[in-house]
Amino acid sequence: MSKEEIIRAVMECAVKLGHTPSHIELMKHANVSRKAVRQAFGTYRGLLEQCGLVGIGSGYRAPLEDLFRDWATVARKLKKLPTISEYDFESKYSVRPLTLRFETWRNVPHGLKQYAVERGWEEEWKDVLAMVEAREQEERAIEAWRSKPGPDNVRRARRFAIKSATEVQTPGPESGNKVNREGREVYGRLLRPGPMICAPTNEQGVVLLFGAMAEKLGFAVLKMGTKYPDCEAFRVRDDGKLERVHVEFELESRNFLVHMHQTSKADMIVCWWHNWKDCPLEVIELSKLF
Repeated sequence: MSKEEIIRAVMECAVKLGHTPSHIELMKHANVSRKAVRQAFGTYRGLLEQCGLVGIGSGYRAPLEDLFRDWATVARKLKKLPTISEYDFESKYSVRPLTLRFETWRNVPHGLKQYAVERGWEEEWKDVLAMVEAREQEERAIEAWRSKPGPDNVRRARRFAIKSATEVQTPGPESGNKVNREGREVYGRLLRPGPMICAPTNEQGVVLLFGAMAEKLGFAVLKMGTKYPDCEAFRVRDDGKLERVHVEFELESRNFLVHMHQTSKADMIVCWWHNWKDCPLEVIELSKLF
């Protein structure tokens, strides 16, 4: 194929797909081989430059300005700071470009806020930056109360955390009393088929269920402990490499607030029921798998 034919094929494919095609998509939809691209342009990046297109996906570093506007648009649409799963669903990017820049998802709002302020975008994105500031104020308030000595401050911090957790959340279906009024023990809903007969009704059940499903979920547990966070594990990334993560188990994700854990020490929450609306951490909600 000539250079002109390859460029025409790329442009037609971009129009058909509605985005810049990956090399695999170009081969699939336009039958342009890797060899033809190498002979004519050297690299696929070189081909896209000739076409005036910007590559997306693996191997292409998205500009931070594009990432900010995309993330802020998602936050504005949701009227809240997006969780990892919400951003994955709503964004044209994956979470990886942001987590690579800011190390963890919980650092993303603050990092992007600082970037917006440096660029002078406070007025344009006033509503989104206000969400970030509200999150930061809440975290500072809890941490300030935790750091002061005396039982009164601990109680105040716990009341604040409980209030934050319950104002906008609802309890999970498995979080009722363990024993009903007749004194009979109650159980979670049936999960068959599955590693447990009934759904968890406490944190220990979540731990057992995660352990039974860890390999299928892409985890290899390194260590379980009795102190926060509960678990240290390897997780398989999309590129096949491993990353170490710290996991906290909860029956309901909002219990993380009630227990007054510091978000800086955990990477994710594994729970049965996710009911913490503005959770800054990644959440794996096991109930969605059944």
